[in-house]
Amino acid sequence: MRTFSFSLNAEDGQARTGVISTPRGEIRTPAFMPVGTAATVKAMMPESVRATGADILLGNTYHLMLRPTAERIDQLGGLHKFMNWERPILTDSGGFQVMSLAGLRKLNEHGVTFKSHIDGSKHELTPERSMEIQKLLGSDIVMCFDECPALPATDKEVAESMRLSMRWAERSKDAFGDRPGHALFGIMQGGVTPELREESAEALKNIGFDGYAVGGLAVGEGQEAMFGVLDYAPGYLPKDKPRYLMGVGKPDDIVGAVKRGIDMMDCVLPSRSGRTGQGWTRHGVLNIKNARHQDDPRPIDDACTCPTCRNYSRAYLHHVFRSQEMISSMLLTWHNLHYYQDLMAGMRSAISEGRFAAWEADFHAQREQGDIERL
Repeated sequence: MRTFSFSLNAEDGQARTGVISTPRGEIRTPAFMPVGTAATVKAMMPESVRATGADILLGNTYHLMLRPTAERIDQLGGLHKFMNWERPILTDSGGFQVMSLAGLRKLNEHGVTFKSHIDGSKHELTPERSMEIQKLLGSDIVMCFDECPALPATDKEVAESMRLSMRWAERSKDAFGDRPGHALFGIMQGGVTPELREESAEALKNIGFDGYAVGGLAVGEGQEAMFGVLDYAPGYLPKDKPRYLMGVGKPDDIVGAVKRGIDMMDCVLPSRSGRTGQGWTRHGVLNIKNARHQDDPRPIDDACTCPTCRNYSRAYLHHVFRSQEMISSMLLTWHNLHYYQDLMAGMRSAISEGRFAAWEADFHAQREQGDIERL
């Protein structure tokens, strides 16, 4: 069995491109991971997700432990077989979803007890239980269990939360054990305070992980504050390990993150936007529900090669969205995921060829032009 490894192929400024190798296949970085919350990328077949260029998907520990349960998925052959995706899968720890339950959870040193949002049943998540669930799922990249405090918060609250997460990270590493071919990522916390971010990074490096995530961002602090943290935080992490920014984001967030040294990211935005009538393009985002599209025979983006843009007009997409037809979500989500993967491919090429700054300038210039003129 091949082991998990990361090779850095080129750098341009802080931006990097490389390859994460796993027994289930290679992940080209920078990589965008579509989110398959409940063992499905909503409105997409797995082979269609792969056709967009995705090398890896994200699964959600919290949702899968509640329904259909990790034990059932394990009995049925593991998450890859269950959802018909044989390439790499990263599972989050469940911590973010549990922390967002607010009044439905209780937190202490041991872990978190919470009530299911589905039926109110009581559950407990600890670092050990999170590792057990992710092992039952069979994911290739496992995230350690952490607490993600909502911002804004006081420095004292952020520091206490970060140090709890570091203690949980050590317990996660112990519980993860020796699993050849599978990787465990630590999660840096510390809010927007450089000293706390550095303390968190040092604690994680002392424990030792296969990769490192920058957590606790994209939780309401705004892009300027997020980029402010990314200006220094990736530099605290080992250069020879993958760096993962969790829960990001909009295209300009992704480009800004890659510019600052991030290798991996995930977000529900392309699929969620597709279900709500939004299409992401090189000129920004358009709302297909708007009446301006109802007689427009042109595609969403004439430079896009996805099946939606090759075969369907804005007028048709407007019609099926207004008619609440399922194909609307399917076609818009396919386009959005294709655009996101095309964005990543463009950055990988630009970094490899040492022209990332020019590529970034062109990216912003095209977006500033806005959508094409209406007919």
